[in-house]
Amino acid sequence: MTTLEDPIEIGGCEVPNRLYRAPVLECAGNGPDAVGTLIDDLEPAAESGVGLLCQGATIVRGDGGCAAPGMTRVHDPEFVAQLSRLTDRIHEHGSRIFVQLEHGGLRSMETWHAEYRRENPELEQLAVSEPPWQLRLLDRLGFLSYDPHVLSTDEVYELAADFGRSAAYAAEAGYDGIHLSGANMGIVQQFLSPFYNRRDDEFGGSPEARLEFFALVHDEIRERAGDVPLMTKVPAETPAPPSPVVRRKLSLEDGIEIARRLERIGYDAVVPVQTSVVWDMSIVRGEYPERAWGNEQLREAYDAAFGGAARRRLVAAANRVQSLQYDFDPAWNEEFCRRVRKQVSIPVLAEGGIRERDEMDRLLGSSGVSSDGIREAPACDMVGMARPFYAEPRLGARLLEDGADAETPVDGDLRVLCENCNNCTVPQATGAPGICRTPSVLRKRGELEREGVYERSEL
Repeated sequence: MTTLEDPIEIGGCEVPNRLYRAPVLECAGNGPDAVGTLIDDLEPAAESGVGLLCQGATIVRGDGGCAAPGMTRVHDPEFVAQLSRLTDRIHEHGSRIFVQLEHGGLRSMETWHAEYRRENPELEQLAVSEPPWQLRLLDRLGFLSYDPHVLSTDEVYELAADFGRSAAYAAEAGYDGIHLSGANMGIVQQFLSPFYNRRDDEFGGSPEARLEFFALVHDEIRERAGDVPLMTKVPAETPAPPSPVVRRKLSLEDGIEIARRLERIGYDAVVPVQTSVVWDMSIVRGEYPERAWGNEQLREAYDAAFGGAARRRLVAAANRVQSLQYDFDPAWNEEFCRRVRKQVSIPVLAEGGIRERDEMDRLLGSSGVSSDGIREAPACDMVGMARPFYAEPRLGARLLEDGADAETPVDGDLRVLCENCNNCTVPQATGAPGICRTPSVLRKRGELEREGVYERSEL
């Protein structure tokens, strides 16, 4: 029976335990303080014993493609070489670090961020195909702004080469693996999704052809970065609006088949996630972030991002509606992960709404019995969280046995402090850092810090 403390191998990389920090925005950018900011954000998790850290989405090109302000670009080998300071610090604590590679495509800031569009009027969105009618309608209504550049076949090959080059720079800088951002509406998901992909060349027209970009990126990374471990998110677009609003989308069965084919292509691990065809609260389920929207210090920045006070209010209202539609659901990707794991032999990583140690043990198969009294098969091989690390940067020390007194096992009823309030997420539209902003959580963390809970025992 697998436990959270057991090691695991991903594509030849030995990870000391099965807890990982899922990728989130660090808002570090590429300025002179970027590496220090990343160290400040990521090292505490490694210090606390977390086995694997996934640095948040980084952009493989020098302009365009950022889904939010402050994203780090990894197209420049001189800059990426400086990130060896980060990887060295993570390795000093015995942890491993993967970097997530991304390009936003139609989700990029040049679509939705009003001030950014004014400052960069020459930028176009890279598009797999012409935007679907639903997005064109939002453009005509003024909620979004599209000026898409549909990639030619040759340009698709060049984009895949950019992923390969960035992966090679990262491997040289000491990253232990590459995490392809295959979901959350980035351009990789846009190649996969029938909602976006209506191409008639080798990269569209059938489920197999829509997977060709994944295969091409894999080959580019293998050619340029060797056998560096490679994993990816695998989307199922089950939370997308129902027909007739959205007729073409990836079902759960489609996602399972995609995972099977990715293993055959040569990917070393998969992260199955249920995500919409648009950027909505299906990826951060929970409460309406009342405190974040009501923050007067951020109001001017919100107005700049969304195009004025009226637009800000509309976005906030949509956020409130979505919070009712996508209420928090513990371990919401469990079924998807469990079904994928039955079909593949590579590691399956689970994230999304995992908040309790008992839940982690159950997902890994060390506890949990079905209704007929038979022990459940594991749903995954690793468990990850994102927002809880904003609330508790040294969370691993509370969750892992090797961070506790050897005479005192970790309490199975242990729960993270994160309240799923999403007050950490909305401010990131302004470039604000990803931090917990909820007083009740911060007070409790302060109490635990004073008690020394986040200090790891020396083994």
